[in-house]
Amino acid sequence: MSFIARILRSAAPPRKLKNSGAAAEDLAAAWLTRRGLRIVARNYRVRGGEIDLIGEDGDTLVFVEVRLRSNAAYGGAGASITPAKQQRLILAARHYLQAHGERPCRFDCVLLSALDENKLEWIRDAFAAD
Repeated sequence: MSFIARILRSAAPPRKLKNSGAAAEDLAAAWLTRRGLRIVARNYRVRGGEIDLIGEDGDTLVFVEVRLRSNAAYGGAGASITPAKQQRLILAARHYLQAHGERPCRFDCVLLSALDENKLEWIRDAFAAD
């Protein structure tokens, strides 16, 4: 491998971050399932937004944002769900509801400070789609 190729390769974002995000979603999905949520979709993407997990809690559709932040220096996982991020989630949720039928829904967040169930916080009705 050439010197330039090695430099460009080392400048690429590490795959570990993407893999840890998927691992956090796997952990959250399993944890929520054990608490009664039925996961119906994962990584639902539309132009301008994505929803990590979509579940059913009885008759209520639950849109779940999963955040993993091992460093609390910038406010931890919860602080990363900004109003702009909430609007992107709401946009994706509206698209999902249009495609799959309107029904009661809520927005939950699963916050992790490590890939450990003991470091998981589930916030139901974390924000509204006003």
